[in-house]
Amino acid sequence: MDKRLKTSEREAFRLIEEMLQLMESRGLVELEMEHQGLRIRLKKAAPGHAPQVVEYVAGVPHPPAPAHELPPGDAESHRIVIKSPMVGTFYRAPAPDAPPFAEVGQDLEVGQVVCILEAMKLMNEIKSEVAGRITEILVESGSPVEFGQPLFVVEPSA
Repeated sequence: MDKRLKTSEREAFRLIEEMLQLMESRGLVELEMEHQGLRIRLKKAAPGHAPQVVEYVAGVPHPPAPAHELPPGDAESHRIVIKSPMVGTFYRAPAPDAPPFAEVGQDLEVGQVVCILEAMKLMNEIKSEVAGRITEILVESGSPVEFGQPLFVVEPSA
């Protein structure tokens, strides 16, 4: 594994732990922080409710992720792969009985939630950075994913 990746992940987890400690010590219910292009927003769940979804937005490029090879014949197309920005557990829907955020053939808008990644008991919304149509979903709901792992293949809008 790339040494920069390990350092980046450790830094993110350290930042989240510090934010959680700060929230606890100050009695805060919500906290947003930006550090070196990484923006993390945490929000406490109300007692008796499921954990709140937090937003994970990368403001600067991450270390290079492994390239995803598209099936033969797609090499000339302009398809885009949405990759995991973190290590975690992939969920297609906000709850087991809820409809998925995204389906094959569905049109996406920039900023639209496509899945949730659970990391360190926090639910992180992953949003599309491209408008287009989903052509493939590459991960099963409930599966663990690695940083940079391909999640969706999108054919961008013209």
